[in-house]
Amino acid sequence: MRSPFAYTPRQGPLQAASPAAAVVYLGSLAAVAFAYSSPVVLLAAGVALVIAGRLAGAHAAVRAALWMGLTLALLIVAVNALVVGRGETVLARLGEWPLFGRVDVTAEAIAAGAVIGLRAAVVMVAFAVYSACVDPDRVLRALRPFAGRSALTATLVSRLVPVAAADAARLRDAARLRGPGAAPVGRPPLARRLLAGSLDRAVDVAATLELRGYSLAAPDTARGGVIGRRAGVRRSRYDRRFYAVGAIVLAAAIAGKALGADAFAEYPAVEVGVGQATLTLSALLVLSGLAPWRPKGRRA
Repeated sequence: MRSPFAYTPRQGPLQAASPAAAVVYLGSLAAVAFAYSSPVVLLAAGVALVIAGRLAGAHAAVRAALWMGLTLALLIVAVNALVVGRGETVLARLGEWPLFGRVDVTAEAIAAGAVIGLRAAVVMVAFAVYSACVDPDRVLRALRPFAGRSALTATLVSRLVPVAAADAARLRDAARLRGPGAAPVGRPPLARRLLAGSLDRAVDVAATLELRGYSLAAPDTARGGVIGRRAGVRRSRYDRRFYAVGAIVLAAAIAGKALGADAFAEYPAVEVGVGQATLTLSALLVLSGLAPWRPKGRRA
């Protein structure tokens, strides 16, 4: 069973672009999610990432990230509604709770939790599109001249995490197929088995890397030195597009902050600004999701 977040080779501008260009493009939308609290802007950034992921072919990754993000957002809303009692609009008075004290559910606390959950969901979609569309081997080749060991570690993590997720799914399926007469298997035994399998795989990977000489220093020859590094760099004709879109998104986000596009307040009453600056920035963010679009009949 393959994880939806695992990288899958496809033909498309986002897959053909260099890792740096893809990081600049997707990172600019994630930066907007971290910098803004306006639900209008956050929703526009999420729509842009969903459009980008679907145009890049990462349908399964987008669906899984949206499902996980929605679940996390609902949990954040529930916790924030119970913990934070600020706000003018009281929806329910639940009395005294142990460890919580007096619990008053307010519309402002629910709105604040919804904004935090929406931000988390947008960031999860951004990382899901990155994981499904950016080749970790190309990331390793791009980072190898600067930090070889760190690049190797990051690449192994990006490859082994989807493998661990697939192992967990297989273990759950095997536990359900034992039959109605078998004793139910709880989560702790499954977690221990998954941890044991991950440790065994890590030992095998470390032994393989050692046998291939990764612990030795690379010779400074024409192939391993500057010439070899330059030869490993492969540029794409789509790089300029993603660099330009990422720069435009970041510049628009900075300008929008100065012009009041982030007009939003949770307490003491919910106030959502929908001024011209907010709507203009939101429209620009939605249009930025069309960057991975490619006309039919053209190859990356």
